[in-house]
Amino acid sequence: MYALELGGEDDRFAAAEAASAATGVEVAAPGLATATTISDRVQTLAYTHRASELLGTTDADVESAKVLLEASDLSREGTVAVRARDVRETADIDTQRAERELGQVLVDAGFTVDLDDPDHELRALFSKETCLLGWLETVSIRDYGTRKPTDRPFFQPGGMDPLLARALVNLAGACPGAKILDPMCGTGGVLIEGGLVGATVYGTDAQRKMARGAATNLDHYLDSGWATMQGDATHLPFPDGSLDGVVFDAPYGRQSKIANLGLDDLVEGALEEAKRVAERAVVVGDRSWADAAREAGWEVESEFERRVHRSLDRFIIVLD
Repeated sequence: MYALELGGEDDRFAAAEAASAATGVEVAAPGLATATTISDRVQTLAYTHRASELLGTTDADVESAKVLLEASDLSREGTVAVRARDVRETADIDTQRAERELGQVLVDAGFTVDLDDPDHELRALFSKETCLLGWLETVSIRDYGTRKPTDRPFFQPGGMDPLLARALVNLAGACPGAKILDPMCGTGGVLIEGGLVGATVYGTDAQRKMARGAATNLDHYLDSGWATMQGDATHLPFPDGSLDGVVFDAPYGRQSKIANLGLDDLVEGALEEAKRVAERAVVVGDRSWADAAREAGWEVESEFERRVHRSLDRFIIVLD
């Protein structure tokens, strides 16, 4: 078993993304989840920061954590350090005291403490009424700040934050060997994140300017494994079942720029085409497109609503 430290404010969304890199994921407490197994793809997750080999779960107090640690198998070799967290400040725990007392248990068991460069790091995760105790296994790569929309070679207002884009491609099944399409690719933010996790990515956009701009951005961040073109999301140039996943952020408002289609017609057509070419899709919009997805033959695996700012919510549906 493993303990996952979740990021963001929506644990259900973070856990859904984590399930692309782990099995048996369940939210255990605010900001924390457990998983039966994990893969090295945890390093590519946007909303999971760390994964630890779980020693056990107990009450959220230092004494209980000490009892759990004393009863655990501590047959590791090398130096150790203890890092304690009061996750989202929900447990009212003195983390310095927790680190000190749990560290003493490890010293009594024969370990040498090295706070700067330990061989093993014990994570003591306190959240509300729960404590998860485990040995740090892997950390996700947090380099999203280097890919802000405003820092890309080609920029247009409204570009998606790379953190969210990464989560969306993970939900769509992006991984080495997978083929992912964004049929409304804009400046290519979703494609960049899909390519960085190892997928081959394809983008179409109704505007030639955007398709070319996305290509500029992809060429900047990716060495290979991508293609963009001007195209109609309702008539995709891909054979049936040729892709693994589709991700798109539907236009906001009422009108599209494809042959003067209304937004409903555009999204409904795009959902039908996505169903034809792929077995999984993730769709974002300023309203839920779940009913339209069902009409197009999809099953709605999950739905999420995320606040962007005071006047805008994003609705995300995961389809299979």
